[in-house]
Amino acid sequence: MPYSMSQTALPTFEIGLNALSGVLDKAAAFAAAKKVDPAVLLGYRLAPDMFALARQVQVACDQAKNGTARLAGVEPPKFEDTETTLDQLKERIAKTIAFLKTLDAKAIDASADREITFPLGPSKGQMMGGDYLNHFMLPNFYFHLTAAYAIVRHCGVDIGKRDFLGAIPLKRI
Repeated sequence: MPYSMSQTALPTFEIGLNALSGVLDKAAAFAAAKKVDPAVLLGYRLAPDMFALARQVQVACDQAKNGTARLAGVEPPKFEDTETTLDQLKERIAKTIAFLKTLDAKAIDASADREITFPLGPSKGQMMGGDYLNHFMLPNFYFHLTAAYAIVRHCGVDIGKRDFLGAIPLKRI
């Protein structure tokens, strides 16, 4: 049986977002232990022209939520980007995962050869569903996930590769 778009998208986003939530847990524990205001972590960025941690988390969620909604042909929920705490960002992640669980896998799978229109800066872009998933959604999701991880790690939080990978479906032999 061929590997489907829903089998690629849904578990990838869920595992990645759950891992990001775990990274935020470690950031919160670090802030408490070091008596650092968590808002400092939320506002931290790796370079002046990059998004801060809070925005990286928001965009990673939006990539998963909005992209899969487009593939499934449904309207995604609107999140207002008002999170100011680590707990609120974790709630956003949880809401995103909950939304992903409502999507029809067959509708996502059927979008491989359907043209998807999506915002691209001030204009719009169009790609076939399979290309959109593989060459736009997944790279963008991993970019923002990686940036969030790197910011937290750069701040001194003790996280590593396993924290980034999360609960991958590993079978030990």
